[in-house]
Amino acid sequence: MAISFEHRMARGAWGEAQGRGTDHLALAFREFFKNPLAVGSAFPASHGLVERMLAPIDWSRMECVVEYGPGTGIFTRALLDRLPAHARLLAIDTSAGFIDHLRRVTPDGRLVAVAGSADAVRGIMTGHGLGRADCILSGLPFSTLAPDRAERLMKASAGVLAPDGRFLAYQMRKAVLPLLERRFETVETGFEWRNLPPCHLYWATRPRSLLPSP
Repeated sequence: MAISFEHRMARGAWGEAQGRGTDHLALAFREFFKNPLAVGSAFPASHGLVERMLAPIDWSRMECVVEYGPGTGIFTRALLDRLPAHARLLAIDTSAGFIDHLRRVTPDGRLVAVAGSADAVRGIMTGHGLGRADCILSGLPFSTLAPDRAERLMKASAGVLAPDGRFLAYQMRKAVLPLLERRFETVETGFEWRNLPPCHLYWATRPRSLLPSP
């Protein structure tokens, strides 16, 4: 019997999620159905998505990284595996359930896990003694945000990045692209099929608000 591409993708994602443990999968589903507009997907990120998203960056040079929407921590743990010993990783999520989970399963002194809104990233960073971020990684679904809030969030994000800072995003839709193009000097795009759902990928560099005057 022929098996559709969608069925193979779903079966692969289910198997990979089960391989990480049923607790991760149950938490992801519970938080998604509690607030589907704030959680990008009920399925945790796949290994293929993580590798494709993080591969272009030299993480050994990063000192401060911010993650929006860490969820069950798939990207969080991959980032910690790549970051140097002196780096700090600030993970911000509106779900207290996700943050409690991160704190419990990720005993790494470099991780600062905060229950709150990414809109308040500047205040959260200041409150934890963090300076400018070298990189922001976002899994927040910009397509479900009100346009004015999405614009404010991108402005706030650009404002906390270093002059050569980067904004990375993995998204089901393309709503974030015009926001990135307005705020960053360079935006590169990609697409990853090996995830449920497949994702558009974005790597933006050098926030325009911090560009030196000519």
